[in-house]
Amino acid sequence: MTNATSDIGLIGLAVMGQNLALNIADHSFNISVFNRTYSKTLNFTKANLDTPGSLTGYETLEAFVASLRRPRKIIILVQAGQATDVVINALIPLLEAEDIIIDGGNAKWGDTIRREKMLSEQNLQFIGSGVSGGEEGARFGPSLMPGGSLEAWKHLEPIWTAIAAKVDPDSGKPLEGAAPGKPVEGGFSCTAYIGPNGAGHYVKMVHNGIEYGDMQMICEAYHVLRTLLKLEPAEIGAIFEEWNQGSLDSFLIEITADILKQKDPRNGQPLVDSVLDCAGQKGTGKWTSVNALDMGVPAPTIAEAVFARCISALKEERVDASKILSANQETIKIEDKAAFIQAVHDALYCSKVCSYAQGFQLMREANNEYGWDLNFGSIAEIFRGGCIIRAAFLQKITEAFEQNNQLQNLLVDDYFKNAIDAAQTNWRKVISDAVISGIPVPTFSSALAYYDSYRSAVLPQNLLQAQRDFFGAHTYERTDEPRGNFYHLDWSANERVERKS
Repeated sequence: MTNATSDIGLIGLAVMGQNLALNIADHSFNISVFNRTYSKTLNFTKANLDTPGSLTGYETLEAFVASLRRPRKIIILVQAGQATDVVINALIPLLEAEDIIIDGGNAKWGDTIRREKMLSEQNLQFIGSGVSGGEEGARFGPSLMPGGSLEAWKHLEPIWTAIAAKVDPDSGKPLEGAAPGKPVEGGFSCTAYIGPNGAGHYVKMVHNGIEYGDMQMICEAYHVLRTLLKLEPAEIGAIFEEWNQGSLDSFLIEITADILKQKDPRNGQPLVDSVLDCAGQKGTGKWTSVNALDMGVPAPTIAEAVFARCISALKEERVDASKILSANQETIKIEDKAAFIQAVHDALYCSKVCSYAQGFQLMREANNEYGWDLNFGSIAEIFRGGCIIRAAFLQKITEAFEQNNQLQNLLVDDYFKNAIDAAQTNWRKVISDAVISGIPVPTFSSALAYYDSYRSAVLPQNLLQAQRDFFGAHTYERTDEPRGNFYHLDWSANERVERKS
């Protein structure tokens, strides 16, 4: 075992794997790396000989495993699904009791639960860790969401804490200035133990669902500003740049401002106009929406963001339909340009609150379902840096849950209640103007419908439940009886008779 000199190992040297390995080595940890194609391993290690920690590549899995100190810690960064299982199965015969496998891919939380159970039966430990921040985050500081046994986490914690993004504890802003070989030090580290088995990957999935919502809402704000105010992309970019100095301060707003100012190198026109309006997706937003349906948790804004990508993919059909269908819209005349820009800002902010409320409500239900004991304030805090949805806004979510970790919904927190009270007139105006003008705003409008539904003591589903009882004898509860008592009316009888079920 004299060859065991590495603190951790990593399998899978695509861009994310390479960047995470360099991040670990930059923090003076010794890391072993392995890739199925050895030439890739060799080229990578030769190109990075001067890292503070040693970065050593291995041709065989056996030599790779032998290079690791016990308990061995091995990160897998390969394609989610079957490829991950293939790597795990290849590792099992080479490992010893209490060794730790860490899946850093975008795995389904159910797969993580299955893998953790299977490995624990063989005295091996498993951590499913969400890794958010893309290629740059992996290189200079991601947000890390580990789930698994607390004992396994204690072994991984020093490395995860060191390599995660850092946030200033006073201002709540991400610390900048990372460079190869010069990692950011100090500040709050954007990682924390999430909970047992699949908790980490579940939280990462919901993060991605919220990300879908954020991106679509920003697109709707852009669409409304461009259509109703006839602004050029660079002008809207300047507006987003200004918004990024206030309550909408976030990574996605920041990069949107940059994108809208970018010129096409081919023709000198705004690049965004040369990008086909056909969005792709990798499935995590869909997973979030499907799980919300399975759990019976309303997450319409996240679902609408997924559907917006789906309908964008119907490019040819939409082009054909545009020649046939019309909106019969009225022409909206904007009298006060500055006031309307502020209204769009407010619509985006209010919709964002609702989207996050849905995501955290979904995590709360999963917490009850799986017995995870999630700390929602901590989750919001580790989203502050490194990840795609990092935003100043998250500090207020952290504070809301610090005051009440049993908070039922962000909408009833005093801060967010007051913020929406102040902005909802503008929110409603923007949606109204967009609808009258024939501009699709699916996430704005679904967020408002969610808000109006959640604040309503009475909804028309009393009629719906009566319909269900009429055609299917599904029973109903009564407003003048305790909850849990169910009744059925014989709707077809000459004389209506109600029976208690």
